[in-house]
Amino acid sequence: MCRYSQNILAWLKDVLDERFGLSCQLFYEDHRLTFCLPGQPGTIVFDVLQSSFLLPTSEFPCALWNARSECWVPAIESPLPAPAVAKLPSPLIEKQDDNYLVHYDIIGLIYWMLSRLEEVDNDDVDSHGRFPATASHAFKHDYLERPIIDEWLHILGQVIQRRWPHLTLKKHQFRICLSHDVDIPSRYAYRTAIELSRGILRDILDRHDLLSIFRAPWVKITSGSMISRFDPYNVFDWIMDVSEAHGLISAFYFMCGCSDSKRDSDYEITTSSIRSLMRNIHSRGHEIGLHPSYAAYTQPELIVQEANRLWSVCDGEGIHQSNWGGRMHYLRWRHPITLYGWETAGMNYDSSLGYADRPGFRCGTCFEYPAFDPVEQKILSLRIRPLIAMDCTVMADRYLGLGATSEALDRFLTLKDVCQSVGGVFTLLWHNTSLVFNCDRDLYKEVIS
Repeated sequence: MCRYSQNILAWLKDVLDERFGLSCQLFYEDHRLTFCLPGQPGTIVFDVLQSSFLLPTSEFPCALWNARSECWVPAIESPLPAPAVAKLPSPLIEKQDDNYLVHYDIIGLIYWMLSRLEEVDNDDVDSHGRFPATASHAFKHDYLERPIIDEWLHILGQVIQRRWPHLTLKKHQFRICLSHDVDIPSRYAYRTAIELSRGILRDILDRHDLLSIFRAPWVKITSGSMISRFDPYNVFDWIMDVSEAHGLISAFYFMCGCSDSKRDSDYEITTSSIRSLMRNIHSRGHEIGLHPSYAAYTQPELIVQEANRLWSVCDGEGIHQSNWGGRMHYLRWRHPITLYGWETAGMNYDSSLGYADRPGFRCGTCFEYPAFDPVEQKILSLRIRPLIAMDCTVMADRYLGLGATSEALDRFLTLKDVCQSVGGVFTLLWHNTSLVFNCDRDLYKEVIS
């Protein structure tokens, strides 16, 4: 039996109000959800609710709906996936007196996707403890690269306008959101003598880079108050130059702790060279953020400690921002435990919710939205900024392995175009370590142009 708590309804109302620029009301009664606007006649009634949308499961079918066949305009010209049902009634949406009846549980789908209920208590994880794309309902039913929540809200917006034609709904403008996890700010500066020797050897064997014999020790020696400009990973000014040329702001997420010596970074946030880098980023109008350590995803107290460390350093450098956010290292996430690290730390947003093994729409949307804990059914102050694509997901051999090729460019641009079709945000993660070679830089510039 479907039952919506008052907290769920209040959160869904916030999501809908934010999307449409309205102040709506949602009521649950007699196994129906009713959408109405105070002071306005008529309603929109969702009369076929799916109990599975209130459960931590994804073991259900997925139908397809042809919106144009019923005179509705789809955001994307392809049949729209409808999770939780094997077959949809026809017509799916119909007018009845002063009301519109919708015979598919759009509201339940929004709850199930945005709350990430699918991931609660899910033990289908990879070697890093991450819920993989390949385990998701979206991947199994071939809609991972579609923002189906935004597509269904596009349809609901048309229903609202037909019911209340005098209303003007909020218009959203497509934009690009760039972020860069600072895992390895320098190839050589922070390495021990043994690590430096190994790095030089790898440069010679893997890249045939004999100059590394001279470059590596010189970079280490000269990276005192700032990272040497000869360091191949020091491309931060180049990143900011490109962002500024396109009218964009880049966010750089720094590590402020070490909970796994093998997987966390080798730099200290308190060193002079990192402080100098952060000052430079801030002075140019870009953003500083947090990149919590490897084990922090199941230890909220570590996220709090590392956030406080970031703020302490920033305060000492005169770096003040109105908005603070970041992303988990390795995109590690345990739902909803990780949420509370960010919430308790007092961060404004998190941008971890994308898959490492596949690009696409983990949350079913490319819009930022308020966080919700589906276990405690609690509205949080944190905001979720879904990650759509990461450089290594598309390019690295351990994932899709497309490299800096035209196939990789097509994959990125397709996702970008989809975000644009719904007026959303193309949130892109690109590491500084993936911008060493000209072919990588050319690809990056084409993606964000």
